[in-house]
Amino acid sequence: MKQAVFAIALTSFVLPAVRAAEIDYARDIKPILAEHCYKCHGPDKQTHELRLDQRAFALHGGASGKPALEPGKPDESHLIQLITKSDPDERMPRKSDPLSADQIDKLRAWIAAGAPMPGDDTMAYKRMTSHWSFQPITDPTPPNVDAPTNNPIDAFILDRLAKDGLTLSPEADRRTLIRRVYLVMLGLPPTEDEVQAFIQDPSPDAYAQLVERVLASPRYGERWAQHWLDVIRYADTHGFEMNQPRKDAYHFRDWVISALNSDLPYDQFVFDQLAGDTVNIDEATGFLVAGAWDQVKGQDPQLGVQQRANELHDIVSVVSQSLLGLTVGCARCHDHKFDPVLQKDYYALTAVFAGVQHGSRPMRLPLELAQERAKQVAVIDGRLGEIDSRLSDLGDVRGDAPDAQRNIERFEPVVATRVRFSIFATNNGSQPCIDEIELISAPLDGSKPTNVALATAGAKASASSLLPGYDIHQIPHLNDGQYGNAHSWISNESGSGWAMIELPAASRIDRLVWGRDRDGKYVDRIPTSYVIEIANGGGPWVAVASSPDRAPGIYKPDRSQADRAQIAQLKKEKAELEAERKKLDQRDTVYAGRFVQPAPTHRLFRGDPFSPREEVAPDVISILGSVPMAMNEPEANRRVAFAKWVVDPSNPLTARVLVNRLWQEHFGTGIVDTPSDFGGNGTAPSHPKLLDWLAREFIRGGWSIKHMHRLILTSRTFRQSTDANDKAMAIDRGARLLWRYPTRRLQAEPMRDSMLAAAGVLDLSMGGPGFGLFEPNANYVRNYEPKTEWGPAEFRRMIYAEKVRMEGAPVFGAFDCPDAGQSQPKRPRSTTAIQSLNLFNSSFTMTVAADLAQRVEKEAGPDTQRQIDRAFMLVLERKPTDAERAAVDPLVSEHGLTELARVLFNTNEFLFIP
Repeated sequence: MKQAVFAIALTSFVLPAVRAAEIDYARDIKPILAEHCYKCHGPDKQTHELRLDQRAFALHGGASGKPALEPGKPDESHLIQLITKSDPDERMPRKSDPLSADQIDKLRAWIAAGAPMPGDDTMAYKRMTSHWSFQPITDPTPPNVDAPTNNPIDAFILDRLAKDGLTLSPEADRRTLIRRVYLVMLGLPPTEDEVQAFIQDPSPDAYAQLVERVLASPRYGERWAQHWLDVIRYADTHGFEMNQPRKDAYHFRDWVISALNSDLPYDQFVFDQLAGDTVNIDEATGFLVAGAWDQVKGQDPQLGVQQRANELHDIVSVVSQSLLGLTVGCARCHDHKFDPVLQKDYYALTAVFAGVQHGSRPMRLPLELAQERAKQVAVIDGRLGEIDSRLSDLGDVRGDAPDAQRNIERFEPVVATRVRFSIFATNNGSQPCIDEIELISAPLDGSKPTNVALATAGAKASASSLLPGYDIHQIPHLNDGQYGNAHSWISNESGSGWAMIELPAASRIDRLVWGRDRDGKYVDRIPTSYVIEIANGGGPWVAVASSPDRAPGIYKPDRSQADRAQIAQLKKEKAELEAERKKLDQRDTVYAGRFVQPAPTHRLFRGDPFSPREEVAPDVISILGSVPMAMNEPEANRRVAFAKWVVDPSNPLTARVLVNRLWQEHFGTGIVDTPSDFGGNGTAPSHPKLLDWLAREFIRGGWSIKHMHRLILTSRTFRQSTDANDKAMAIDRGARLLWRYPTRRLQAEPMRDSMLAAAGVLDLSMGGPGFGLFEPNANYVRNYEPKTEWGPAEFRRMIYAEKVRMEGAPVFGAFDCPDAGQSQPKRPRSTTAIQSLNLFNSSFTMTVAADLAQRVEKEAGPDTQRQIDRAFMLVLERKPTDAERAAVDPLVSEHGLTELARVLFNTNEFLFIP
């Protein structure tokens, strides 16, 4: 018998008639594939997503999910299975003669030898892996240059300039420098006093001190947060046709500002935005849902499936672009055409974020404040228990019908480790709901009773089932200490179910307090038939209370006047305590997403959600490694693992992408001028060694963004003048090599804020709900009409304006201010007639110009020449030249200071970074 089995096994491993050593790919294999396969599976057409002319695509396979080639395993290779099928309708090549036995033998032998494709046929895909951005970050030594410098940035810049016979321009004057630093770093101009103090400061470190002052300014976070909000398309409305407000989204915007001001390390900044909910930074995950959301969900279930696929696509696309500089979204329907990103990579990232849902959730308190509030709640609960006991003694007992808000189930004191609330019926026959179960201790030592059921005290909640699909209804809400329907448990059984509290240690208790909705908003799903049981250790369940035990109110006709007064006083105190407790329980909400355990993720044929293929586990981009996770990995674990991979110092993209974004906002153009595309369709870095040095220094410096600012700002490259020279202009007209500082127009926000600052009406209040740039309306479908009247309510910094998605901001939207319809990693710089019209004739300009005129009159008095001098100083931080004074004097004399203010607001000197 064993010999027969061995003989059968031998026959299954007989080698093909053609030996592997005899096979030459170019001579024997490529002609077969070209003649019989390339028509449908070649460079021009990939039926069923299968491509056979390039090895990596063949290894990946097509829509079937099976690799076409399994090197060394011909019988397991899908290609061999297809060409040897007995059914002519299934055999490949379709509608053609089958391959000959000799051709099949050659293919088998080739695959057995590892399926090599030498030469160009090793494929473009593999060549992509040598693309510069996928290589490890190097640590280049700053070059030696023939110029005095102690800043490595200058060494790299000078070395590159020298190749074209160029060098840096002279250093800019101090007035120019302080204006440049303030406008770039703070988005506001310096005051007259700040300018004069810097100009007259004789200390050798005057500039270094200036840099430290701007980095310490709260205005810094406000300016640089805007750059990040552009990238992630933050807005305060949903978008789509209704475009309704997100009134609690601003918490994320404020968090970004605070994080930048405190110099939160970038690796933590990234982690918090991806998984901040796991470390009690709830508002940070507003990053994941900053994009548009179609809140109209029709009755057509297919439409809903497509909408959900689009939501996840938006998240995956922006996360990958903003953090990694990769257009992973291009792999939704097929492997990326230009980058080594497979379609399965796209769906692996989709699986990472598949549990992210748009919506708001309560913000948790900082640990110290939460602990303090827990103590306050415990004191209140203890006093409420005392009041309930006294009311019972006085004969004021609740009637027999369970109450939606609060019910007290009393029983003789008993020692328990587990308490089970079993429900058999509800007042409306639907699944029962409980918002909180409290177990009140009965200490023998005379100490105050406390709620021992709280999760914070170590108790654990469990239940017979859970109604799926609702974040606000969860088993942990049974003992989280928070009241109301938004923190409740609902069974998934009609009219029945059980909830259990397991205590960390045996406790002596004498009552269970429960409610369906302590806020009193909901009166359905109230348990009406139930039993309460206790168990101690491994002992049996013992019933201690039940719904039939509920006695009707005890009436004491001989109740004394004193008792009635005491009852009234106790009820008043009880109401006050319950109101105070409710206030302590209240939490702000933030539009930062809701997280649920997702269903399985499948690769979708051509991106079609109705054509699922194989299941895909959550993971990262395969060309950069793997973070193996289970198909059913807990939702939060997915985002945590992904976040850790993104900020791992070995990731070649994260640090490069961020330092390039910083460089772009300092000089107007990044070292890579496609800041969200470091792939094959992006541009090569102008200074590749400098980019790597900056990235390595960023990591070495603890991911400190302010450290990188400090390096850039103190470089000679940043401090040089904007002066042009013919030689340099002929070689590098756009100053890409930075032989001079490249001036550029202010972006919309600092332009507007600078006008308000000059007029003396800028409100520097930080944080909180934004102000409106559009007329208020409450339509179901929002129509946003720009405001035409402006006053103090609209004079905060523009970052605090409510960002309306898909609507250009009044006046300043014309200055390339993004509308948050999509990510804006680099703002265009257009020049249009409407810009001049808006900046000269708009109601905003007229209002602020009048405010500036009023300030000038107040500070300069009635003398026209002093007024002109003061207006120039407030707007341009300098006095006018004699020629300028002569030119504007007739304007002021004939038309007034408001017209001068309008002129000054439209000068290039005001509108451009010097």
